[in-house]
Amino acid sequence: MKDRAVTIVIHTDGDLDSRQYRVPVWAFEAGKWGALVVALLVVLFFAFAGPISRAAARVPGLERQVTRLREENSQVQQLAAALNRAEENYQSLRQLLGVRAPPERTSAKLGLELLRAVAVRARTPAASLRYESGPSQPTHWPLDVSGFVTRGQVRAGDAAESHPGVDIAVPEGTPVRAAGGGMVAAAGIDPAYGLFVLLRHAQGYETMYGHASRLLVREGDSVQAGQVIALSGTSGRSTAPHLHFEIRRDGRSLDPLTVVKQEN
Repeated sequence: MKDRAVTIVIHTDGDLDSRQYRVPVWAFEAGKWGALVVALLVVLFFAFAGPISRAAARVPGLERQVTRLREENSQVQQLAAALNRAEENYQSLRQLLGVRAPPERTSAKLGLELLRAVAVRARTPAASLRYESGPSQPTHWPLDVSGFVTRGQVRAGDAAESHPGVDIAVPEGTPVRAAGGGMVAAAGIDPAYGLFVLLRHAQGYETMYGHASRLLVREGDSVQAGQVIALSGTSGRSTAPHLHFEIRRDGRSLDPLTVVKQEN
């Protein structure tokens, strides 16, 4: 039995003779399926080549944007470092000169704030007392919530910037409590700290609470550990609501996270 084949006849116009080509059936089938595979590959190539080509065309532009953003980020970091150095120099100068906020501005601001009714979250009478009475060291967390420390203590000389104390992100209006018992050494408004309270505690300790939205104590007041002294805010040199919390001892800044022993 002869193998099955496909005969292809080619006749050119004007010629008397014709050409015949005999192709085995299996070769004809293989050619047909091979053509289909090639056609499918061509379609897939154009389907995927378009998006890949467009993505490749965007790469140079994206690389330029990344380079520009890196340059801008570097400039922002340099400006932040310069601003922190200026703030450090300003605070050092204020401490050397013993400068405080102008009393007339402080009194006017406090008068306006204290005339308003303040909603302060209180603890239930049955709640156990966490705080000691009388003057004490600042060992308590100044908030009813843990908050989120967005910026920690950076000592001068350790990096390109310095930052005394910690910044704790909390919603505006959060009660700020005294970290220890003592006396209000200063309470007012400052260009950098905004509305602030400075407490003087036992054994040479001081605590600073900055960027408040409202003050609830005056200079000279005696406060107990855990007493609400202010409400958090974003006054002064601040970009978002938070509490700036410092601890000092004998004029030297300490890391609050190493001094505070009790948190909520």
